[in-house]
Amino acid sequence: MRRSLLFLPGNNPNMLINAAYLGSDAVIFDLEDAVSPAEKDAARILVRNTLKYMALGCEKIVRINSVDTSFWKADIDYILPQGPQLVLLPKVSMASDVLIVDAYMTEVENRLGLEKGSVGIMPLIETALGVENAFSIATSCDRVKALFLGAEDLTADLQCKRTKEGKEIEYARTRLVVAARAAGIDVYDTPFTDVNDDEGIVVDANYAKSLGFTGKASISPRHVEVINEVFSPTMAEIEYAYDVIEAINTAKKQGKGAISLNGKMIDAPIVARAERTIAMAKALGIKRGVDDEE
Repeated sequence: MRRSLLFLPGNNPNMLINAAYLGSDAVIFDLEDAVSPAEKDAARILVRNTLKYMALGCEKIVRINSVDTSFWKADIDYILPQGPQLVLLPKVSMASDVLIVDAYMTEVENRLGLEKGSVGIMPLIETALGVENAFSIATSCDRVKALFLGAEDLTADLQCKRTKEGKEIEYARTRLVVAARAAGIDVYDTPFTDVNDDEGIVVDANYAKSLGFTGKASISPRHVEVINEVFSPTMAEIEYAYDVIEAINTAKKQGKGAISLNGKMIDAPIVARAERTIAMAKALGIKRGVDDEE
C-alpha cells in the first residue's frame, strides 16, 4: 500500500541512510532534478549501494533521468539489478516515451538474467501533451503501475503561475485520475511545496483524496504524517464499511435483491468502496474495534 511517496535527493548520503526512518510508504531516490549533471555518476552509485545494502522497510522507487538525456540508460543499468519496485520516468509526454524505457529494461533483464517485468514504471506527467495523452500512457505497456502528476514543470509548460490553491492544475488532476482509473492503475498527486505551511498540506492532501488520488508525494519528511493520515480510512469509515458488508450478506441470506442501511440503498459501488476500505484497514493493521475479533 502506497499513501505517501517521499522524494530524497540521490546525492545526499545523510538523507539516504535515514530513508527507513522517515515514515513514508515509499521513498523516491531522485537521480533527476535534485542532481546536477556533474554529480549524476556519483549519485547513481550512491543510490545503487543504498538499494543493495540497506533494509528500508518501505517501497523503493527511483526517479531516473528522462529519455531526452544521455543519462537514463546508465540509470537503468545501475538501478534495475537492485530490484526497486518502480522506476519513476519523468517528462513523459506520449506512450512511446514509456515504450522506449520498457524495451531497454527488458534488454537489461535479458542480459543479466533478471526476472522479466518485475520492476514497474510510473510515468511522471508534467507537460501539457502528457496530460492530454494520459490514458494512452497509462495503457502503453504492462509495466505501467501508476501515473504521477508533476505540477511544477507542468505549470511552466502551461505558462501559468503555480499557486497553493492549485486551480491552475485542477484539469490536469482530474484528467490523470480518470485516465488512471480507466486503466485500472494507481495515481499520485504532486507534492505540496511549501514545507512550512502545516495547514496548507492538510487542505491540499484532502482535496487530492477527494478527487480520487491513491496517495500523494512529498518533498519534506514533515508532510509524510499528514499524508498518511489523510489517505488512511477513519474509524467511522471502517465501521461503516463493515456495516455495509454485513448488510449485503444478510440480504443474500434472505434472498433479497436489495437492502438499505441507515435509510440508504446499498448498491454495487457502495459495496466495492466498502471492500476497498476494509482491505486498506487490514493492510494498515487497523482493527474494527477493541471488542471486534475479526
